[in-house]
Amino acid sequence: MKKQVLALAVIACALSASITPRKVKDIKKDFLNSASPTVLVASHRAVHHILPENSIPAVEEAIRLGIDIIEIDVKVTTDGVPVLMHDGKINRTTNGQGNPEEMSFAQLQQYNLVVKGEKTPHKIPTLEQILRLAKGKILVDLDLKTDRLGPVMDIVKKTGTEDIVFFFDSDYNSLKYVDNISKNYMLMPRAHSLAMADSALTLFKPEVVHIDFSFYTPEVTQLIKKRGARIWINALGKIDVLLRNGQHEEALQQLLQHGANVIQTDEPELLMKLLKEKKLHI
Repeated sequence: MKKQVLALAVIACALSASITPRKVKDIKKDFLNSASPTVLVASHRAVHHILPENSIPAVEEAIRLGIDIIEIDVKVTTDGVPVLMHDGKINRTTNGQGNPEEMSFAQLQQYNLVVKGEKTPHKIPTLEQILRLAKGKILVDLDLKTDRLGPVMDIVKKTGTEDIVFFFDSDYNSLKYVDNISKNYMLMPRAHSLAMADSALTLFKPEVVHIDFSFYTPEVTQLIKKRGARIWINALGKIDVLLRNGQHEEALQQLLQHGANVIQTDEPELLMKLLKEKKLHI
């Protein structure tokens, strides 16, 4: 299994070696233009088909592939170090156990990230490592999986990555905290209805609004675009399965039918290729 994972990683790197990524300033120009015809691709937990999610190599792969945005999840250790981790515990993604927010950074570094249960040489990265890697290369959707936002904001400032990071949370109090520090920070509130989207637009004047298929309608998307924001929707789950199974037209029809223009997926390379073929991605 370890040999198979290594071989696939080598193949992935070889295939992507000839790709020329867009400059991040051009990606951001599109991101900030809700009228742009370009549909942006966001890689869920970076590129983790065969690489550990929320890891340095997964982010490196996203950059090599020329993906527009990486989505990463941040938590904070007991000694105030922001690290990448999605789950409430490290059990699934490492060979250790426990709540990362009840552990020190040194404790977390005892463990290795895993892929499909197989141990890799990679460790849980710090947010600082990832932002320094992403700086000037790719936009970063920072999913706030912590209430301890002070250390997170300190790292964004320390790394000088205010221009590439945007903050996502369903908790509007967290987004208010960020917004109160500076109106220049980019935000992505999550909405669960037309009324909630309207409120989020009024409250934050965000760059992008996260919606889902339960209220993905022309009325919602027209409202968001009219207010100068992009529309984020997920391909995660059933639609990504359609993409993997070659049902590309059906997948794209569901994703694009009402004008969503940022798509988060576990199949970023494939989705970007399909969008390019449709002249929907530069």
